[in-house]
Amino acid sequence: MPRTIAARSKKISTDAIAAAALAGSLLVAGSAQAASGPGVPPVPQRPAGTITSPTGVNERMYPSTDSSVRGTFARGAKITLRCKVHAQTVGGNDVWYLLRNRPTWVSAAYVGNVSAVPLCKEVNRGTLDDAPATRAAMG
Repeated sequence: MPRTIAARSKKISTDAIAAAALAGSLLVAGSAQAASGPGVPPVPQRPAGTITSPTGVNERMYPSTDSSVRGTFARGAKITLRCKVHAQTVGGNDVWYLLRNRPTWVSAAYVGNVSAVPLCKEVNRGTLDDAPATRAAMG
């Protein structure tokens, strides 16, 4: 039985829509696999942590308990971290974290990490970070 031109046209447009949908879904699946496949570096995340000390933790001007206290965080507080250095040992841990949003330090002995934290010498530094006091603190 011969098809009418309208029926053929409808069949072609339906097939075209189905093909476009399939191509789009394959494109999305392919890009998701490529983004997480071998040889592709992971998407960088902002390092973060949670305060684990029952009494909280002091923010210090430099990575040392001899440095002045600039503020405190309560237990369970979420903090974002910029980088880490090896400095004074606190509770068997010599790592100190520089906070992301202000130039203060907290001892890693009291922070549970949520993600990896780079060394400060591997992080791009700004103009203020090149001050002699800051360079001395970063090691």
